[in-house]
Amino acid sequence: MGKIYYLLGKSSSGKDSIYKQIIQDEGLSLRRIVSYTTRPIRTGEEEGREYHFTDKETLDRLAAEDKVIEMRTYHTMRGDWHYFTVDDGQVDLDHYDYAVIGTLESYLMVRNFYGKEHVLPIYIEVDDGIRLMRAVKREMNQNPPHYTEVCRRFLADDEDFSEEHLKNAGITIRFANDELEKTIGAVKAYIQENR
Repeated sequence: MGKIYYLLGKSSSGKDSIYKQIIQDEGLSLRRIVSYTTRPIRTGEEEGREYHFTDKETLDRLAAEDKVIEMRTYHTMRGDWHYFTVDDGQVDLDHYDYAVIGTLESYLMVRNFYGKEHVLPIYIEVDDGIRLMRAVKREMNQNPPHYTEVCRRFLADDEDFSEEHLKNAGITIRFANDELEKTIGAVKAYIQENR
């Protein structure tokens, strides 16, 4: 049976960079699970690659059809943004392994849906000062930048990824992303060991 390798961690911890590398590694043969969001598309993003960008009406329809596996709502400085995973036929654990990026909350709900034996967490952590600098730098490239949202996310991460929450979720293995290439290698080795 296949596995879902679930990358999670605070914002700007390097999850996207690590995810791209493990997805591109032909030896790992991981497939994507593309989540959905109602937030606006960012510069450099592409529909169906980072997310399926949709609207609240589509979310409501999918929820009414009982297809929403998990959903989180963030009350941002720019309005409510919904992020959600849909049972839309993307996942075939009889034949494939997958990689996905999410939050601790979404990890728990996906694990409950597919089963603990199929969903393995890969928790990425980085020094808070480095994360904050990365987040500000990324936001500088948006048109227009919304620095208040960077601050909101940074502060929310402290609560969302508190030590108590990590412990309650059973997160015991951590990957310190001090050197990206080294971290990518450690994550790939972990995936190979757990196949």
